Amino acid sequence: MLLLRDTTTTREIADTVRDHTALVRDSHAGHPDRAHLGRKFTATLRAAAGSGLYDTILDAALVADADGTEPEKAIDALLGKLPFLPKKALSEGGHRAFTRGLSEFLHYYESSGTTGNPVAAPKALDDLVANTINIGELWARILSPADRALILINAPFAPAAYQFEKVLEYLQVLSLRPWVDNITGDYTRVLRLTRELGVNVFVGPPSRLLEMVQFAYRNDEPVPAFDKLFLMAEQTGPAFVRHLERLTGARAYVAAYGSSETGTTAVTCEHRNLHLQTQSYVLELDGPERGPRRVDGTPDRGELVVTTLDILARPLLRYRTGDLVEITGTDCPCGVATPLLRTLGRSQDLITLEGNGIRQNDVESALWAELPDGDPGSGVQVLNYMLVVQDRTILCLATTTGPADTAWREATARRLAGLFPGFELALRPVEKLPPLASLGQYLGWKLSRVLDLNDERNWDRLPAPIRGVVETTLAEYTSTPRG
Repeated sequence: MLLLRDTTTTREIADTVRDHTALVRDSHAGHPDRAHLGRKFTATLRAAAGSGLYDTILDAALVADADGTEPEKAIDALLGKLPFLPKKALSEGGHRAFTRGLSEFLHYYESSGTTGNPVAAPKALDDLVANTINIGELWARILSPADRALILINAPFAPAAYQFEKVLEYLQVLSLRPWVDNITGDYTRVLRLTRELGVNVFVGPPSRLLEMVQFAYRNDEPVPAFDKLFLMAEQTGPAFVRHLERLTGARAYVAAYGSSETGTTAVTCEHRNLHLQTQSYVLELDGPERGPRRVDGTPDRGELVVTTLDILARPLLRYRTGDLVEITGTDCPCGVATPLLRTLGRSQDLITLEGNGIRQNDVESALWAELPDGDPGSGVQVLNYMLVVQDRTILCLATTTGPADTAWREATARRLAGLFPGFELALRPVEKLPPLASLGQYLGWKLSRVLDLNDERNWDRLPAPIRGVVETTLAEYTSTPRG
């Protein structure tokens, strides 16, 4: 998997691969080595005590207690005594989390900065190996060396594209990793390579795939046809998944869940369920109604709190992710015994209008509803969308698969209008959306798809053609149009 000149390091990494693969397979079988997990937890605690991020908040006596606690009991005995790490604390002091010198890392990355300042997230050899195996052992149930994969992740400072390249390498799957300019959005070469190389697997964020499909429609190119979509880096609910499957003819998987800071905390199986990687993380849920509690596989929901076990070079203890998740409490037909997770989005990705909380999946379920033949809203499909809010008007800008007549526009607008009582809703087909709409991976749903023009500064986020459409349409619904 890795070619290293130093033979001693190569032998050490081979041992790590062997030991971690055994731990993964034991966890999948429902027989985790609790003593091994306890030793990893204690090692993480000791490593954190040596970092600048924890030097003033981690009780030295607690670290000493860890050394005297039986490994099987260490997590239960000590986890609840550890301090929480808020996202803000990590974003303000990311480099202080390092326990090794920078030259001891393999690659330097940063988080996207979606919910704060970008956080340093370099990869060391040991955590790269563990994360690759965690993902690869589950993706191997879906992929084979006969597959050919397109990795389309425009994130040069985030580790995702490189990490998934290593996973495909681990599985001996051919991959290509092109780059598409975010402003011009020219997918000509990507579409050509996808056809010529017989690429059948897409790996990347759904907004990037949507933009590629939109480009194909707009430029009379064949829409790319895949067998499998491996989606990640954005909240992708059931309506979004079905929409992408209809467009590409593929079977879609929400393939992985995690972050640059934590690594990959959950991975899909062939039944499209996200399995928590309990061999590499201690996971908790927290919320206003109930205090923090360990994820034990029983049904539950709340904010995910993560303690890493395999990132000794920059350990995180009880890190508040800000992500709302649900533990289903059900068994998976695939036989992997680790708990199943569903993502519910970020707490900040909620549109609140006069106390009415609207989530991404609410909008997309209405916009991409499966309609019977003959319904005025059927036929033409919405490819992608953006919501623009001003005063009591909500404008939905939408790209479509073909010309949209008045009956279609009215029917589609009626489905959406029920989500926004007391507001005037208009739907306008456009040829192209602002580049923001393809940046969900970096900005989150609300910042990339919901443009609040009650804040004057947000007008500058609209390029000229789209701004003209917005101004003209809003003028029809408001008494104070902008000139």
